[in-house]
Amino acid sequence: MTTRKGVHSSGTRPNRFQFVADHQRRHRVKRLCDILGIARSSFYYWHRTAGDRVGRQAADARLAARIRAVHRESDATYGARRITAELREESGEAVNHKRVAWIMRASGTEGVRLPRRHRTTVPDPAAVKAPDLIGRDFTPESPNTKYVGDITYPPIDGGKFCYLAPVINLASRRLAGWAIADHMRADLVTEDLAAVVRTRGSLPGSIMHTNH
Repeated sequence: MTTRKGVHSSGTRPNRFQFVADHQRRHRVKRLCDILGIARSSFYYWHRTAGDRVGRQAADARLAARIRAVHRESDATYGARRITAELREESGEAVNHKRVAWIMRASGTEGVRLPRRHRTTVPDPAAVKAPDLIGRDFTPESPNTKYVGDITYPPIDGGKFCYLAPVINLASRRLAGWAIADHMRADLVTEDLAAVVRTRGSLPGSIMHTNH
């Protein structure tokens, strides 16, 4: 930014105030403030509170060092609220989480943001739960008698998900079949089981165990 008579300023008030302070011995404060477009009262307040400002900056620097230490100890995973809790427990001081967040933003320190949980199923409270046919026994007595499956939802571009249904043969602990689709309808599971049939030949007498 270039002002009248070639006076340069960054456009931020603190820097303009500092400019006035640096040049007030050579030029009148009123003249400098008029050129830079700031009120004399604002400059004098800034000048009067310089000591307090230096103290706050020093305190912020000390707090920033403590924040970086906690952030490192968390393997760079903690966010502002978790770091605030650690600092309060560490020193017993009333640390403001908004101040911690501000300092983290200013220093480019960020925690790990977990993705929002993608809810896939809303259970019917009146529905009858399927019995556990394997009785929590995940060790089959013979091959191809017990399978386990689930549906997972890996993220794709655009903030969307695809749905993957794998089936594991408990005897070999290997993937026996899988299906993938952009929906969670029954077709996904039937295609999944059809893939197992193609791999193993048939499924009569087998148990397919999933969660509810």
